[in-house]
Amino acid sequence: MPQTPDYIRISDEIIEDLHSGRVQPGDKLPSIADMAGRFGVSSSTIQMVYVRLEALRVIRRRQGKGIFITDPATWMREP
Repeated sequence: MPQTPDYIRISDEIIEDLHSGRVQPGDKLPSIADMAGRFGVSSSTIQMVYVRLEALRVIRRRQGKGIFITDPATWMREP
């Protein structure tokens, strides 16, 4: 069985943090560099994480302010 790509594993972990209450809607996510250090991956992997979460509407980028968790009611659902 192939290993799950890091960007999917990390984005799923962030979603699980939301479901468990460790992070809340409106919370600001750490910078890409901080997240890369936390998970021991490259900055480009974290950029892929953020692209996936943004596509699912889990996060929203605010120019000059950062990346924030959105309300789960607005998320796209995977099939």
